[in-house]
Amino acid sequence: MSLPRLGAARARDLTGRFAGLPVLVVGDVMLDRFVVGRVTRISPEAPVPVVRFQAEHVRLGGAANVAHNIGALGGRPALVGVVGVDAAADQLRAQLAESGIDDSGLVEDRRRRTTEKVRVVTERNQQVARIDYEEDGDVSADIEAAMIAAMARLGGNAGAALVSDYLKGAVTRKIVSTLRDARRPLIVDPKIPHLACYAGATLVTPNHHEAEAATHRRIRTDDDAREAAREFRRRAACDAALVTRGEHGMWLSSDAAEEAIPAVAREVSDVTGAGDTVVAALALALAAGATLPEAAILANHAAGIVVGKFGAATVTREELLATFA
Repeated sequence: MSLPRLGAARARDLTGRFAGLPVLVVGDVMLDRFVVGRVTRISPEAPVPVVRFQAEHVRLGGAANVAHNIGALGGRPALVGVVGVDAAADQLRAQLAESGIDDSGLVEDRRRRTTEKVRVVTERNQQVARIDYEEDGDVSADIEAAMIAAMARLGGNAGAALVSDYLKGAVTRKIVSTLRDARRPLIVDPKIPHLACYAGATLVTPNHHEAEAATHRRIRTDDDAREAAREFRRRAACDAALVTRGEHGMWLSSDAAEEAIPAVAREVSDVTGAGDTVVAALALALAAGATLPEAAILANHAAGIVVGKFGAATVTREELLATFA
């Protein structure tokens, strides 16, 4: 099977169409907090490292990081999600404003707290611990209705719709079914307990662990990936599946193409949020008129860049094009 190709000229053409391209992003927004410190000893109280505080960084996470990536690539994200009425929500809104992203699609739920992940990491980017602040039950009917109203208000002219599912409650069967529209592609970054919700999606992007869990198949080779991707498509009832395999690249399965996409060699610093970058690039590329293999190659290059950065990071069009030089 021949490998898919995307030349520099075509990459420049497609990414040139990203500017101002509207994409609707719906899902679990969150705040990522990184507490960075130096480890020099083990605690005398318990066999755990003592982390001496050096710095703290706050980043957009989940669906908010997807929107941030779309904006960084030149697109115009419309973000819909749920937050609490708390300090984390205030910080999340401030981060969105700093990134030029409209927060009017965030629905407030006084019964929930804003999802926040606090990671304690060393100065060498080694994660010591993670603390999750969250309420992960499905949103109530009134919040779901408010989200659907926000989707209609903000997403009418979107060239693509994207679901970022982190199992924090914002993604429901009704939310996904409302997003299905033959006029535009629907991309889903999935979680396996919601597999039945994604029927009819244009493209679903499980990582290899999720694909193994959904299909009960081990993925060790390209042949394994091909069979798992086919089975995943059948179980999810989606048009196409893109299995992301880390250093082994990706496998794309659709009626039109079955392709192994080799990884773009990079030094890995942090894989946090890499999936967000992948789906952001996919959505923009498909909205810009790329074929599925072309969109997957662009997303693969974007992922190769972002894993070399710390935390939930973004990629610019210029950085992406530089990898095709």
